[in-house]
Amino acid sequence: LQYGIVLDAGSSHTAMFVYKWPADKENDTGVVSEHSMCDVEGPGISSYSSNPPAAGTSLEHCLNQALRDVPKEKHVGTPLYLGATAGMRLLNIADPQASDAVLGAVAATLKKYPFDFRGAKILSGEEEGVFGWVTANYLLENFIKRGWLGEWIQPQKKTLGAMDFGGASTQITFETRDTIENPRNEVMLKLYGQAYKVYTHSFLCYGRDQVLKRLLSKLLQTESYQETVSHPCWPVGYNKSLLLSSIYDSPCTVKERPSLALNTIVTLVGTGNGNLCALHVSKLFDFTNCSFSHCSFDGVFQPKVSGNFIAFSAFFYTVDFIQTVMGRPVHLPSDLKDAAEAICATSWSKLLQKAPKLEKRLPDYCAVSTFVYLLTTKGYSFDNHSFPNIAFQKKAGETSIGWALGYMLNLTNMIPAEKPSSHKSMLYNYWVILILLFVVTTLTSLVTAICLLRHSKSSII
Repeated sequence: LQYGIVLDAGSSHTAMFVYKWPADKENDTGVVSEHSMCDVEGPGISSYSSNPPAAGTSLEHCLNQALRDVPKEKHVGTPLYLGATAGMRLLNIADPQASDAVLGAVAATLKKYPFDFRGAKILSGEEEGVFGWVTANYLLENFIKRGWLGEWIQPQKKTLGAMDFGGASTQITFETRDTIENPRNEVMLKLYGQAYKVYTHSFLCYGRDQVLKRLLSKLLQTESYQETVSHPCWPVGYNKSLLLSSIYDSPCTVKERPSLALNTIVTLVGTGNGNLCALHVSKLFDFTNCSFSHCSFDGVFQPKVSGNFIAFSAFFYTVDFIQTVMGRPVHLPSDLKDAAEAICATSWSKLLQKAPKLEKRLPDYCAVSTFVYLLTTKGYSFDNHSFPNIAFQKKAGETSIGWALGYMLNLTNMIPAEKPSSHKSMLYNYWVILILLFVVTTLTSLVTAICLLRHSKSSII
């Protein structure tokens, strides 16, 4: 086996993925799979802006695991990548020098390990979206698959759209035949000899954590920064005091920062009002301005959604909470809306009874569920016909869906542009033909034996 390592440095945390594939892997096979993964303890690397060396140190536990997961003799030839996403994009906007210092510290740590370190970089939102789309379709064999005779065939099924919902941004990516009116949203890919016209857009500040900060900012604005502010998206019985600095420490909220001192404390009191929560969450989007024939929100062009979609990351966790903890199905937009309202109407004590292990994230499921409903329906325009085409999934088989695998496949050139030649499967074909010949020979022998047995019986009679 050969191995590859990708560190997914997200806004809220970092995850390490170790991938594996056969050593004699042809460039055009679909056999890369997840060997192991490791969640880095602590926050994302962007939170170490005031202490960059600690960002590198935080990765050591998982890198030490990689030393054990990858056989020692393979260490030197194993490519190691780190890709940072929206958390670092935000830090790069707020403080480019701090961003460079964090990336430098992380790279210094990665270089200490015996792997083939190939760089730490910040991905653009479009790269994050497209690599997530590549990962999902690669794992589900929508680009190419091995036929039962060992030949490479291109399935006649369409590709899946991909929707990612992280801590600081959200992405939507799908193949379309429609005209993409904004060239910045168009990506042309050639994979295995097939051309794909893909629409993609990444919405910075629309990830789960940033949405919650922006919502808090809007609520404080509405109630003129009083000492006590009601929070309609928090459950009744849940109250919390916060420093203004914890809300306005992000480029997503800094423009709304009040003139009050940032060490001012405000207390938010949960009122569990689903309708009022939806009203405030909807104010995070701009559905009015559009200079194209059709927009999702904030003036961003989007063609009509078509085909099947896979929604992962926080999309999956939100819908999984609704289905497993709240015990509610999610088939139609109305199911999602009703479930969000039900969560909002559930008291803090009852929510704790239902899911005590989720205490940290529990107060925010009302807001996040409401946001996912508004994003998919009012934003992306999924309706009763198209919404059932969304599969909320965390993995495909045993491999996590996200941008990391697509990123590695691209950087290691494991997905060729040209169609694979059939002769590369010849060795495999020989085995298949030999097995078929064996089966045919065995069946022929059995049939002949039965016929002879019957003939001998009839002769005796």
